[in-house]
Amino acid sequence: MKFGLAFPYNRTPLVAEAARLAEEMGWDGCFLGDAIWCEDPMIGLAAAAMTTSRIHLGTMVIPAPLRRPWKIASESIALDQLSNGRLILGLGTGATWMGWQGFPDEVTDARTRAEMLDETIDILSLMYHGQQFDFAGKHFQVKLTLLDEQYYPPRPIRQPRIPLWVPLLWPRERSKQRILKCDGLFAEKWSVDGKPEEVTPQDIRAMKSYVEAYRPAATPFDIVIGGKTAGLNANQQEAQLLSWKEAGVTWWIEELWDATPEALIERIRQGPPAGGSQTFHDKLYLPQDFSDHSP
Repeated sequence: MKFGLAFPYNRTPLVAEAARLAEEMGWDGCFLGDAIWCEDPMIGLAAAAMTTSRIHLGTMVIPAPLRRPWKIASESIALDQLSNGRLILGLGTGATWMGWQGFPDEVTDARTRAEMLDETIDILSLMYHGQQFDFAGKHFQVKLTLLDEQYYPPRPIRQPRIPLWVPLLWPRERSKQRILKCDGLFAEKWSVDGKPEEVTPQDIRAMKSYVEAYRPAATPFDIVIGGKTAGLNANQQEAQLLSWKEAGVTWWIEELWDATPEALIERIRQGPPAGGSQTFHDKLYLPQDFSDHSP
């Protein structure tokens, strides 16, 4: 299992140094959130790419309806090049409660935003191949057959494409179908009446079984879950993290969305969870083919 950090919003001046320190302390990834109006995570990750050489850099998540697919493609390819293939692109429909009411021109209908996300995933997958194609969607139109390939950016360093992670709203059918086109999922669970519920290891096993049964691609796939281990003793960390790993989780994201700069640096310096015993450390870090996304 890999361990990442979800950095707080609107702390771009800290990102480059925090990412460098996270790499030094043995973390596996740094992730930045996005909203309708906040400091742009793509710019923050570009700064982090310049101060690191190993750690994965990712978004949690880019609201696809707010950016045209070709804009996302351009930005992500640039970050892929800057980081030598370390970018993970998290995409979603967007959390409309995070300020969307201030921008009435944006699409807030849930079904429409889901359609825009689906089309964005399809277009990105085609654009990363660096070949001509046409796409006629409900919301986006692409006619790259009219554009000479000399104007294309380079293909991503990460092959077969930049990994795409999306939320899985278990067990919603449309959400389940969407993750089959992607390279990883952020595990969430929703009740039949549309309310969030706590994800359990049993849910993770069901998600993993579904992916293995129905995903057509044979490329690696990640299952991502977040939470907090700060303040837990070694036994509590072991009980929490091993249950997730045994269920199939491949990434644990330490959530520091609201952390102060001082709290962020302190948590980074503590290093990723490893418990108090070598046995626990070995159990956590045994390699899994299911999650090998090395550049």
